[in-house]
Amino acid sequence: MKKQETSFSFLEQFLPSGAWEQVSPFFCTHAIHLTLTHERKSILGDYRHPTPDAPYHRISINANLNPYSFLITLLHELAHMFTFVHFQFKAQPHGKEWKTQFRHILIPFMGKRFFPSDVEKALHAYLHNPAASTCTDSQLYKSLYRYDDHKPGFKLVDELSVNQFFETEDGQIYQKLEKLRTRTRCKHLDTGKVYFFQGIVEVKHVRGYKVA
Repeated sequence: MKKQETSFSFLEQFLPSGAWEQVSPFFCTHAIHLTLTHERKSILGDYRHPTPDAPYHRISINANLNPYSFLITLLHELAHMFTFVHFQFKAQPHGKEWKTQFRHILIPFMGKRFFPSDVEKALHAYLHNPAASTCTDSQLYKSLYRYDDHKPGFKLVDELSVNQFFETEDGQIYQKLEKLRTRTRCKHLDTGKVYFFQGIVEVKHVRGYKVA
């Protein structure tokens, strides 16, 4: 057990201060192969159950996550592991069994200053009905986004003021027109067409832009 615990101690640098002591027992009681990967835009982490060729639990996590996102993602994937251990193939990937396991594993980390107050408040709301990804909960996503390392000028659509301009990843320029309940109405400057953006989309704020 000591050898296995030592081999995973490098995780401490990716987690909030003091969290490793509470995470490490999971790696002592289960055979886990952990992989840290480059950024994947579609997922933050992944779990694969044991197979005859790979008789251990496999978890991968994006290494570029901030400490709070990293901890939540790690616990998310560990909840998949426990769901498989208890229910094998009888549970849906993010069904009630996983939701129960995730609550059970995450709640002991609450109220211990592992998370900033805004993240913890969003987590409390999220735990009522945890989703497949933190990206689907706008309040939790936005609270975690505040602690990411951002390139200069990049913001979420929700953080822009009405009438400000922004550039998307493909180089297109838009103007923010109106914030609706779940989306934001924006105008494409080249075509004048109106598009609807999710508020948690990251864009580059374009200052001093003038419409021709």
